[in-house]
Amino acid sequence: MLKRWTPFLVVALIGALIGGTMVLAYGGKFYAKPEAQQQSGQLQNILKQPVAQANVSEARNTAIVRAAQAVGPAVVGITNKAYSRDYFNRKVLVEQGAGSGVIFESSGYIATNYHVVQNAQEITVSLADGRTFTGKVLGADPATDLAVVKIDVTGLPTAVLGDSDSLMVGEPAIAIGNPLGMEFKGSVTVGVISALNRSIEIGERKFKLIQTDAAINPGNSGGALVNADGVVVGINSAKISVAGVEGIGFSIPVNTARPILQSLIEKGRVVRAYLGVGVLDKATAAKYGYDLDIDHGVYIAQITANGPAGKAGLKEGDIVLKVAGLETNSVADLRSTVASQPVGGKTEVVAVRNGKTFTVSVLLEEMPVQQ
Repeated sequence: MLKRWTPFLVVALIGALIGGTMVLAYGGKFYAKPEAQQQSGQLQNILKQPVAQANVSEARNTAIVRAAQAVGPAVVGITNKAYSRDYFNRKVLVEQGAGSGVIFESSGYIATNYHVVQNAQEITVSLADGRTFTGKVLGADPATDLAVVKIDVTGLPTAVLGDSDSLMVGEPAIAIGNPLGMEFKGSVTVGVISALNRSIEIGERKFKLIQTDAAINPGNSGGALVNADGVVVGINSAKISVAGVEGIGFSIPVNTARPILQSLIEKGRVVRAYLGVGVLDKATAAKYGYDLDIDHGVYIAQITANGPAGKAGLKEGDIVLKVAGLETNSVADLRSTVASQPVGGKTEVVAVRNGKTFTVSVLLEEMPVQQ
C-alpha cells in the first residue's frame, strides 16, 4: 500500500537531487543551512586575499632571476631615426628601426651593434627606468658589427663585462633586450650556450661568434648575453631566420668586443692592417656573372696603387693561396686573416702566377680611413 509523501520530505529530496544548498522547510518558510553560508564566505576570502610570503624561496630566486636583476637595468633601447620626405615633400624625421644596447660605463657609454645605428641621423636612447636621452655615435665598426653610443648623463646602472673565453657549452645563457621594439622592452629569454667559436660569413667578413638557443628576435640586436653569474659574456647580434630553423642565435664574444669598444671610444674607429687588393672567390665571382676557374685560393682582380701588396710585387691575375700560413679559399678568409695581423708587421703571402707558386713578404700598412 502506497503512503502519502509529506511536503517536508519532497523538498528535502529535491534539494539532495539537484546538489544545491541544503534547505529545510519549517512552517512554510525556507532557511539555508548555516554551515554552507560559512563555507561560501571562506571561499570568497581565499579568492580575494593573496597568500603573503615573507621571503622568496630559493626555488624561485634562481641564478636566472638574479642575473636578470643585475643586468636588466643596464640594457637600453636604441631608436635609429633619419630624415625622409613625406607625401607633401616635407623633410621629416622618421624611425628606421630599433634595437638594444648595454651600458658598460656609468657616465653613459653604451655598446651596441653597428647595424642598429647604421645611417642614423638621430639616436634616441630609452633607459629601463623610462627616461629617454639623445645619443651620439662615438664610433662604429662594420667589420665586427659593433658600435659605441654616448649619452650625457652620469650615475647610470652598468653591466659587468665578463670573460667569454671561460664559457662552457651547455651552461645557461640569458638574453636581455627589446624584441620587436620598446613595447617589449627588457624581455628575458633563456637557453644554453650551444657552441663556441662558430665561424659564419656575413658578406665579405668572417665572424667568430657564440651560438645560443636563447631566443634572439629583431630588436634584441645589441643587447646582452649573460651567464648564470650575472655578467655579460656577449653582445647579441644575429640569428638564422629561415623556415624550419629554430633556436640558432649568435652573439659577439665580449672578449672580442672589449678592445674594439676601447678603440671606438679613443679613436672613433678600429685601426687594422690591410693588404691593398681586391679579390674574388668562386662564389663572389658568380654573383658578378663570372665563372672563376680555380679550385683553391682567391683571385686578385685589383691592386691598390702604392698599396702593400703592390709594393711587394703582387699583380692582378695572381691567385693567393695562403696569408700568414693560413689557407685563403674565400674573400672572408683573406679579410679576417689580414685584419688579425699587426699594422707595421711583415707577413708572408703564397701565390700562384702563370702556374708557378711563389712567396712574397708584405709589409702591412694601416687601412686608410674610408670617407
